[in-house]
Amino acid sequence: MNIEGQIQALEQRVNDLIVDEPDVFLVEVRIKPTNNVKVFLDADHGMNIDSLIRYNRKLYRVLEESSLFPNGDFSLEVSSPGLDEPLKSFRQYQKNTGRFVEITTADGAKREGKLIAVTEQELVLEEQKGKGRKLEMVQHIIPFSEIKTTRVQIKF
Repeated sequence: MNIEGQIQALEQRVNDLIVDEPDVFLVEVRIKPTNNVKVFLDADHGMNIDSLIRYNRKLYRVLEESSLFPNGDFSLEVSSPGLDEPLKSFRQYQKNTGRFVEITTADGAKREGKLIAVTEQELVLEEQKGKGRKLEMVQHIIPFSEIKTTRVQIKF
């Protein structure tokens, strides 16, 4: 089975594991050539370490019993996506509404601002322009088809 087939099979197994917890969702599955499997899970109200450990153990058992990796030749990491990971799913965008993000568009342009709203097709980004009395808030509607990456920004 090729890597894409393995990823699809893993995604199905993960979705079967989380089906009883509607708050939890799969963000991404990655498999390195060394059979290092990385599963990124998130939840609408955040993932705690105990949940990640529980899913890691359950998924490990499922993978041992499957024939995806003959002879048990794999390693498994289950985690939530860190701040260095770009947003990938619609639910992540919804979850991060109200936070500051940096968006890189398909043409390479970057925009920073507050994620105000999200629909299935686009998002609304509120950008602060100017300072002091010349401060103005500008809203941009950006279709997902024009977005290359979106990363959450930490503002202090």
